[in-house]
Amino acid sequence: MSRKADPIASDAMQPLETLPVFYPLEGKRVLVIGGGEGAAWKADLVAATGARVDIYTASPCARVSEIAQTRRNVSLHLRCVRVEDFTNATLAFGATFDDEEADHARKIADEAGVPLNLADRPQMSDFIMGAIVNRSPLVIGVSTGGASPVFAQAVRGRIETLVPASFAAWARAAQAWRPKILTSGLDFIGRREFWRRFTRLAFQDIETTPTDAHREDLLAQTQAAGQAINQGRVTLVGAGPGDPELITLKGMRALAGADVVLFDDLVPASILDFARREATRINVGKRGYAPSVPQEEITDLLVSLAREGKHVVRLKGGDPMIFGRANEEITAMRQAGLEIEVIPGVTAACAGAAAIGASLTSRETARRLQFITAHSKDGDFPEDFEWRALADPRATTAVYMGHRTLPALSARLLKEGLPADTPAYLIERASSPEEKIIKGTIADLPTRITEQNLSGPVMLLIGRALSEE
Repeated sequence: MSRKADPIASDAMQPLETLPVFYPLEGKRVLVIGGGEGAAWKADLVAATGARVDIYTASPCARVSEIAQTRRNVSLHLRCVRVEDFTNATLAFGATFDDEEADHARKIADEAGVPLNLADRPQMSDFIMGAIVNRSPLVIGVSTGGASPVFAQAVRGRIETLVPASFAAWARAAQAWRPKILTSGLDFIGRREFWRRFTRLAFQDIETTPTDAHREDLLAQTQAAGQAINQGRVTLVGAGPGDPELITLKGMRALAGADVVLFDDLVPASILDFARREATRINVGKRGYAPSVPQEEITDLLVSLAREGKHVVRLKGGDPMIFGRANEEITAMRQAGLEIEVIPGVTAACAGAAAIGASLTSRETARRLQFITAHSKDGDFPEDFEWRALADPRATTAVYMGHRTLPALSARLLKEGLPADTPAYLIERASSPEEKIIKGTIADLPTRITEQNLSGPVMLLIGRALSEE
């Protein structure tokens, strides 16, 4: 059974609660209304941008007074704010628990036509302040539209683990190098290639401080690449077993830089969301026992798209080098003289082991781990295994695509001498919210699964190491 590759229309932008805007404030005048710790935080934050900050409060806390004394661009006014104070102001922030003071600030901000943010009062605010990841000049903002600042802070914490503080040096280098790269003689495609190489180096050497020598080396590499830059390339990316958090950071970066993404049916939409919005998405429908796009058509599509100068990501479930027919695609790209890169992924056997909480190897009971696929290219049960190895009680066997042929596999392993009480597990949709685990032995597992309605991808794990004892 075959089907055609199915381009997916680019989605329109989904509704936005707020529009994320980054506002340069250096030299501009900003008001902060309030004298508590919240006002101090707002004043310090805004002052860090280079803005001229005027704080209005009759009762400043110690932190507010300290900021006014230590920051040259902060002035403290020991009185309530007045309407004339808003003259020539760009923005205003209010941080007060006093409802009357908040209402007063709201009223005079409206009269002056100055946008106002009131802390913890989203319905009274013209704009929302989100949580901030500061790797300046790289700045990342996270907002929940004022609904849950605590949740926004938690998301910020997760992002900070992905963007370490040392990234600030690379962001500053990008800012400083940009004028030189613009006048380097590279065309648009060449400049994009330079920044691609820059990004790759930044992620490889996160803790390294970039120098002019790095810049000149990257520039020389880009210029030496010549016309090869105009050629497209293909990246085989392992999407992992299903949980979007199990795709690698390198895989995410490849998706973020792709012009076209060719993906299989088993790749969840949440992983496709890592691709940039402008990327073309094409479903090539590879799935066992279901209509699929012929492999030859997929390979031809990869070559033709790369020859158009596009960066094509071939997104495969699990790891592309394990039962993913990667050799055919790699060979075709090499024969066409095109660049190809492989980014590994978490394979289903590892996700299955994690699901049941058992190691696939053991010093005592399993010193060998073997991966097999339980159906041949025509979908039948393969007979040409090394059965003595598969029936070895001192090995663990991970069986891919083995749902329908499990009865035949079980019978043959028992015939070859594998003990009937050998632990065996079937894990459906490993690592996903719909994950299902069926526990048994190699003798009774075929019977156990007949009582189940299984429709998703499955992994079979067989071996003494899986025992809970």
